[in-house]
Amino acid sequence: VTVYVKVFANSPFLVCMDLVRSQEELIDPKYLWIGPDGKKLEGRRYVNLTERGKLMVMGFKESMSGAYTCTLSHKIIETSTQEEREMFEAYQFMVYAYREADHAYRVFVRFTTRECELAANGLFFEELKKILNNIISDLTCHIIESSCKCHSVKLPKEGLLHELFVAFQVNPFAPGWEEVCHQVPYDCEDATNMRVQEARDRIGEFFHKQTYALKRRFQTVPIIHYMDNSFSVIRIDSCRPGFGKNDITHKSCASCCVVCGPGTFSPNNEVTCQTCTRPRVKMYGARSC
Repeated sequence: VTVYVKVFANSPFLVCMDLVRSQEELIDPKYLWIGPDGKKLEGRRYVNLTERGKLMVMGFKESMSGAYTCTLSHKIIETSTQEEREMFEAYQFMVYAYREADHAYRVFVRFTTRECELAANGLFFEELKKILNNIISDLTCHIIESSCKCHSVKLPKEGLLHELFVAFQVNPFAPGWEEVCHQVPYDCEDATNMRVQEARDRIGEFFHKQTYALKRRFQTVPIIHYMDNSFSVIRIDSCRPGFGKNDITHKSCASCCVVCGPGTFSPNNEVTCQTCTRPRVKMYGARSC
């Protein structure tokens, strides 16, 4: 059985028997849980073991990932002879730590301009970035990887237009984000992702209002103005070092950033665990080989 546990959370209870066995009478049942390090789990501070053989791993960390094995022993007593036989059954759980992916948003928008050589194009772009950064600054988000290119566009049955193709990324890691993160216990992907989603929504609303302003407030259309319905956005996911996505190995948690397994590593915020050229790494969550 494969189980995914969010970093710093408690695992669900792992049950040391299958469904059929749980419906039957068990005589003198005993449970022996072995952790990924090959040692007994009983008595360890980070586990909750019940008398019925259920195991919960508390405050899960990437280093706790791996195979958890339970051996169930119980007796069978022959009715006629009262002879006792001891039975053993083993159950294995592969337990992996995961984190939510960090979200960022890539935004694309277009503006009409009088000509591509217009000096005001560059000034407009710089001013636009200042306005957008100001809109989202209180969320400790900012605009990065911005670009502005001018192209001549020929539309069907119309003349030649000059358009500014603007692209930028809404990023949740503006200076000061760590302090905001520390206000959240343990882990802060959820809070960070909520902030950057709010930033995305504010920027979308800003461009939506441009359409309203052009139609209702301006008697003369500005030389550079927003093109109606040109706003589009895509989400970009990244994983923390030591984690990656794999929709083949981890189909049931394909959108998760799952801890890198032994022999693989992730040194940065990409979404793939790389294979070590010399697989000496035997730990989970490696950031280097």
